[in-house]
Amino acid sequence: MKFLDHLEEWFITFLMGGATLIVFLAVLHRYGAGFAIPGVQDWLLSINMTWAQELTIIMFVWMAKFGAAYGVRTGIHVGVDVLINRLSDANRGKFIIFGLAAGAVFTAIVAYLGSHFVWENGAHYGLYKLFGLPVDDLIEGPTTPDLEWPTWVVYSAIPLGTSLMCFRFLQVLVGFIRTGELPHHDHGHVDGLEESAEEAAAQDINPYAMKDNLHPADTAHKEGGQK
Repeated sequence: MKFLDHLEEWFITFLMGGATLIVFLAVLHRYGAGFAIPGVQDWLLSINMTWAQELTIIMFVWMAKFGAAYGVRTGIHVGVDVLINRLSDANRGKFIIFGLAAGAVFTAIVAYLGSHFVWENGAHYGLYKLFGLPVDDLIEGPTTPDLEWPTWVVYSAIPLGTSLMCFRFLQVLVGFIRTGELPHHDHGHVDGLEESAEEAAAQDINPYAMKDNLHPADTAHKEGGQK
């Protein structure tokens, strides 16, 4: 499970960093080509960067889909939970379980429909051709305007990312049923800075136990973070 967590984080980081770098280079190319510098301007104009915008859009779409799954796992997603947080622990737990289960069902449906769409959009043809199977009666599917990639490859972000999101909903659901705790993201944590056990114990405050009306308070902590 740790490997999947790290792979998810690395993939999102790669997409975010790669898209940012491509946009930066594309902007430099566009402005640099506008200066009449002998030799340099001709060289820059000979470089085709028309694909940059399309690629960054694709990368941000993939980042958004897998980032949503990361948000479920780490508790970054927020919601208005004024009513739920006013309920007793028992009733609040039931609503949280229902919400997580509903999220899993919804994402499972989206993943199924997305898989069907991708399959009919050309994945059927691409996979059959890859394995040397007959493709005479299959539709090859459209391609993207600039990169000329099969669109089914781009749209695969929907079933893949949503399937991972469904898995994360189930993972959080099982964890909540077992422990009564919800995942939370510590915005004050700085990677690379270690804290002692005493400091960690002194700051054992679960944001979900606070009445911020942004997250459902879990049932393993009392208000203020004390168990």
